[in-house]
Amino acid sequence: MSMQRILETVRALDGVLELAPTEGSGFPELAWGDHFFYYAPDGKVPEREQPYATIVTKDYPDDTASDLDPEGRWRLNVHVGKAVAAEVAGEGAEGAAGPPDFAATDVLLPHPVYGSLGWIAVVVPGERTFDRAVQLLRDAHEQARRRAERRAAAGGSGKAAED
Repeated sequence: MSMQRILETVRALDGVLELAPTEGSGFPELAWGDHFFYYAPDGKVPEREQPYATIVTKDYPDDTASDLDPEGRWRLNVHVGKAVAAEVAGEGAEGAAGPPDFAATDVLLPHPVYGSLGWIAVVVPGERTFDRAVQLLRDAHEQARRRAERRAAAGGSGKAAED
């Protein structure tokens, strides 16, 4: 499956804000070519909110286990919450012995760095994982929308209750 299909799916969601840093954008060079997704119907990056999903196209200094530097490799990351992440990690670990192979393609796994915080990851989603990954993206977007609505109802002050 192509990254373009994932991008088209996320871009079609209501209220999505995509940051896609490029040269000259004011973002660090390391982030160029990556994509960061927020629920932000006003078009402004939320001040106290992390993206609910990202696509990374290269290794980061503290995140190399997925081996993203070779041509054609990229990783979808989605914040799904700890309970769903544990369920998804179990799906990806079926039949596996030992620690996860974070470089494996088309396998839903805990994020190699942020898995304990409720993030899942899939390197180059394919036939086995595409539909589930898209559903997880939609669910994450909906959770981000709900958090934004709770913050707005509370007057925008403080942190919204976690899902």
